[in-house]
Amino acid sequence: MTRVKEDEENHMTSREAVGASAVEDGGTISRQQWRWSVLAGMASYLDAGSIVALGAGLALFQSYLGLSEGAVGALAAIGPNAIGCAIGAFIGGRLGDKLGRKRIYKYDLLVYAAGILCIALAVNTPMLFIGTFVVGVAVGADVPTSLALVGEFSPSKARGKLLGFTQVAWNLGPVIVLLLSLALTPLDLLGTRIVFLHLFVIALITWAMRRGLSESARWTSASSTKEVKYQLKALFQGAHLKALLFTGLVYVFWNIAAGTGGIFTPYVIKTLNAGSQAASVALSCAGFVIGILVTTLVFMRFADRSHSTRKWMWGIGAVMQIVAYGIYVVLPFNIPVIIANIVLFGVGCSLAGEAFYKVWSQELFPTMLRGTAQGFTFGVARTALGVWSFFLPTLASGGFTLAGGLLTLFLVISGGVGFFFMPNTSGKSLEQIEAERTTA
Repeated sequence: MTRVKEDEENHMTSREAVGASAVEDGGTISRQQWRWSVLAGMASYLDAGSIVALGAGLALFQSYLGLSEGAVGALAAIGPNAIGCAIGAFIGGRLGDKLGRKRIYKYDLLVYAAGILCIALAVNTPMLFIGTFVVGVAVGADVPTSLALVGEFSPSKARGKLLGFTQVAWNLGPVIVLLLSLALTPLDLLGTRIVFLHLFVIALITWAMRRGLSESARWTSASSTKEVKYQLKALFQGAHLKALLFTGLVYVFWNIAAGTGGIFTPYVIKTLNAGSQAASVALSCAGFVIGILVTTLVFMRFADRSHSTRKWMWGIGAVMQIVAYGIYVVLPFNIPVIIANIVLFGVGCSLAGEAFYKVWSQELFPTMLRGTAQGFTFGVARTALGVWSFFLPTLASGGFTLAGGLLTLFLVISGGVGFFFMPNTSGKSLEQIEAERTTA
């Protein structure tokens, strides 16, 4: 009994220390905050890792199970890249606000592990589809909850850095998965099964290590005060609605392009005979490596500097992404053009993509609506990607010109909204941002 009480007191002390550090205006990050960011960021690693693992093995599963192009599209549509993830995000984001961050991230990785194991051992179509859907729901619930936790314990002048770090994890997952896929290419489908088993092991290790995480101090404080008055309808009113439209438009249209590259690049390259399975996996891996380097060296270093710095970063990145897919409209779909697309998009999306969406999703909403808001926009984006994924194999079966043109248009919309309507929130505490938006 005494030991339990002592553990609870240590738990509270740790939580209070993190909470106090988070509301300071300094940019110093404690060792504990880095550790917690790593554990929370593993949601991004497992999310992206499962997406790319499915993408790398899609053609092999198609051949093994005799799947039609429609079935391939349906599989992509219900998984971690799309509708399954959307359902999880809608539910998990809201429950994270109502019940607390810890109650969600404490159990969802066990569900994820079960789904991954089902895919790894799949010997028929139902197993593959069920596992894919379960994995999608699990990562969808984890991502908005974990990101809210990072945003709430981050120092105000290092929030972009820590949330940017979760994007490094998002890129690292695919790199590890693709390198494993490349090394295991001679094993064909067995190699793909081993890749999924790696994600199963990582999920269980992360779950075990997360058991020591504390509840968000900001959520604990907000849930016991007048802020609990925020109902779901408040998200669709006033400043919250404007923020929802801003983050939603930026992410929905960007995510369609990013998701296409993440899950379909190996499949499309092989299907259109632009390169071998090994070449397609290697090219996809290169894009994520570029993302890690640019996010680490540029985004994490400059994202908290100033509003004008954020504008410059976003503008440059948006233009690079538009050009990346625009070249598919005027140039043939071959290896040199694919390499140009991967390099331009890899750099561009690190400056004007999901990392900023993650930052704004924490900055623009009050604590008791933060998970709900991100879960909603995340879910809508993955639903849109699911619809797109269903039609893409057929759309791209005769070439990539039309698909490339549509993706270019989507990136123009995302880039324009992000640049012209970007909020001035850099370096400000979450409380200061909320006060400014409430009185605006």
